[in-house]
Amino acid sequence: MRDLRHQDLRGADFRESDLTGARFMGVIMQDVEIDGLIGNIVINGVEVTSYVEAELDRRHPVRLLLRSDVPADLQEAHRQLRRDWASTIDRLATMAPGVEHERVAEEWSATETLRHLVFVHDSWFRRCCLGSTALFTPLGLGPDFVPDQERQGLDRSAAPPLTEVLQVREEQGAELSRWLQEVTPEQLAKPAPVPEGPGWPPYAAGRSVLECLRVVLNEEWAHHQFCVRDLDLLATAGGATEDEPS
Repeated sequence: MRDLRHQDLRGADFRESDLTGARFMGVIMQDVEIDGLIGNIVINGVEVTSYVEAELDRRHPVRLLLRSDVPADLQEAHRQLRRDWASTIDRLATMAPGVEHERVAEEWSATETLRHLVFVHDSWFRRCCLGSTALFTPLGLGPDFVPDQERQGLDRSAAPPLTEVLQVREEQGAELSRWLQEVTPEQLAKPAPVPEGPGWPPYAAGRSVLECLRVVLNEEWAHHQFCVRDLDLLATAGGATEDEPS
């Protein structure tokens, strides 16, 4: 375990880092932003995770539906997520040309975020929930740590326009919507039919169909929050002026 004492970490950027078990004692933390898989966080003697989760639920009631195991609730959650994304896409159309490809603080652009969700659908829904062995959609975008991306069908050099990505997204969204209309609680509780052999995700075996589905829906929600956050920053910076409503 590293022991960092009397270090000046102002402006430090921790990405894809595991801070499990870390202790911050006598530190100065102001204007700090933390985002990730967070639990059992104690600040000045107070466990704050439950407060944060409750506030997120208050701001985003769809999160309650995402935790349900009732098909009708999951179907409604998916409907709301698609509606939220549609509103954000409409917003993009009012912003400066090219903003859909702009990154903020090295995060994915709006187009890259949507490409990542194409990859999530192919991997966690089609492969894990449906048992598909088909190659992934070439324009999908996987994180750098995903191995053998080309072998799984991804085109690492792809740079598709937003319109092409949205067409794929619409097809995938309709596919998931149809499935949710027919799936039963019994089917959701079954082990995920993950095909044998290599492929992403390698750790889905042993999970239920519902658990794999939740990955898809949670990714849709989380990445929409990231996208809206970055579009707000771009608009504030003045590089992506939004048209005034007529």
